[in-house]
Formats: sequence, structure tokens, C-alpha cells
Amino acid sequence: MSTYAIGDLQGCDQAFSCLLKQIGFDAGRDRLLLVGDLVSRGSDSLATLRHVYSLRDSLVSVLGNHDLHLLALAAGTVTLRDKEADLRPILEAPDGPELLDWLQRRPLFHEEPDFNAVLVHAGIPPLWSLDETRQRAREVEHALRGEQAGEYFKHMYGNRPALWSDDLAGPERWRVITNHLTRMRFVNREGELELSTKGQAAEPPPGYMPWFDHPERRVCDVRILFGHWAALQGRARVENLEPLDTGCCYGGSLTALRLDDNRYFHCRCERGGHNPVPA
Repeated sequence: MSTYAIGDLQGCDQAFSCLLKQIGFDAGRDRLLLVGDLVSRGSDSLATLRHVYSLRDSLVSVLGNHDLHLLALAAGTVTLRDKEADLRPILEAPDGPELLDWLQRRPLFHEEPDFNAVLVHAGIPPLWSLDETRQRAREVEHALRGEQAGEYFKHMYGNRPALWSDDLAGPERWRVITNHLTRMRFVNREGELELSTKGQAAEPPPGYMPWFDHPERRVCDVRILFGHWAALQGRARVENLEPLDTGCCYGGSLTALRLDDNRYFHCRCERGGHNPVPA
């Protein structure tokens, strides 16, 4: 039995299939940990979601910001844009409701005690403890899985407030938790998010730094498996961090990390996931 953590699929089903073949994945024996953003930008988001769903008994996937956007589209909170045409087949598919119901029940945060590791889409906010992260993720998961889901999606979008406060409540609190766990890249010394910049970690906006470079980062003794930040190109230069988004949907590669022996596997991808080959 082996456990593999895999970066953002983003609709690149051919690359996903290539990677599973390369690692010799056996659904009856092995496990997958997916860092979220299963859909958007690749060549076939519907096939990717169906593929992941077919393996659901052998994997854990946390929610990414693109997954949440798809769910908001399905809830009617926002309207599909032209550049999101790859999501329309999911919304119109006969099995779409089943796929989306499963997706909506995924966690934002998952722990793997056997590997002293956690799985989260964007990372762990530097000034949050592991217990605070766990509890705050559960708040949003509870809202998503219950009668408050519509209210959650209605207020999910927006960059403010950018700073966490224990006094936050209701939909505003859910939004700030969601932004920290699924959209975070740069923060300042107070932990305030800067959500507009998507570039290199070495080129932060003035007054900000990559979340993992914060000098008072509290969760340092647990391995953090995360995605979201393709510009990192799989490197964070910090112990116990594993950035796994290597930009498959941009023509990069899809990456798997076997946690049992820390071996990496890659499938190089043409833009959109066409004609993937082992790297």
C-alpha cells in the first residue's frame, strides 16, 4: 500500500490518467490525497471530476477555490462566464447533481497522522495554530453541508475583511476562513491577506511576504501538503512544506509525491492536459 499526494488537477484528466499509470496506482491497495482545484482551465473538467469520483473510496480531496466556484455556479449564486465554458458540461451532465453533491461534502482540511502531514489547498495561515485551523475549517464544512449552504455561497466572494478576528461571525467569518484556506499566498506581519498578487514568491507586494516565510509562523512541525500556487513550481525552500501545484493546466506538469518514501513522479503536460508523457 502506498499513499500519493497529487497537485491541482484543474480539468487535466489525460495527465491524471498518465500519472496514475506511471505510479502503478491500484485502487484496491493505494490511496490518493488531492490538494483541490479538481476543475477549471484544463481540457475536460467533467471527465476529471468523474474520474476522481470513480476513485472516491481510495482518495481524499480537499476543496480548492475553483471547486467552490463551481459549487457556487451550481447553486445559482453567480453566472457562468465565457472563459469558464469547460464547467458547463458538469452543470448540464445527467450525473452532475451526484458529482456536485459529493464535491460539496469534501473537507477544507485533512490530517494524515501516519505521515505527520496535513492536506489543505492554499496553506495554513501563519498565525493560526493547528487546532485553530482544524476548528475553523470545520465551521465552513458544517455550513456547506447543511441548510446554510445557500447563504455561504451568497457571501463567499470578496477580499474583505483581509485580517482574521475572533469577533467575526456568520457569512463574513466563513468568507475569511475560506480565503485563508483556499486563496492565500501573501500576508503581512499582522497576518493580513493580499489576494491580488499571484506571482513569484520572491516578488511579493510591498509590505507582504509568502505565508510560509512569516517569522512567527506557528505550524512548523507538521508536513503541509498544498497546491494553489503554481508559480512556486513545486519549491518553497522551507522545511516540511510540499507545494504540489506544478502548473499542469498551463503546460507544466502534474506532480505526485509518494509519502512512503518521498519519491516524486511527474507527467509533463501540453497546455490543457493534451498528450501527457512521463517526465
